[in-house]
Amino acid sequence: MSYCPECEAVIDEEFEDVGEVISCPECGVELEVISVDPVEFDLAPMDDEEEDDEFRFDDTEDEEEWDDEDSYEEDEEDADDI
Repeated sequence: MSYCPECEAVIDEEFEDVGEVISCPECGVELEVISVDPVEFDLAPMDDEEEDDEFRFDDTEDEEEWDDEDSYEEDEEDADDI
């Protein structure tokens, strides 16, 4: 019997290979088997792609296309009203 290092849930399974990756049944975090006798876990390393996706910020989706000429014309119209 072993415990999840993240939420301390009991994980009562046997494992044959160090390096095997499982998901915690309680919190869902990915765990890597670091010892089989006794069974011990550590948080599984993230793939490079997952790390890149986690920290990627793409603000172009909600951004409206900017047209300099349109905004300039609006500014001229506002200036004429003054």
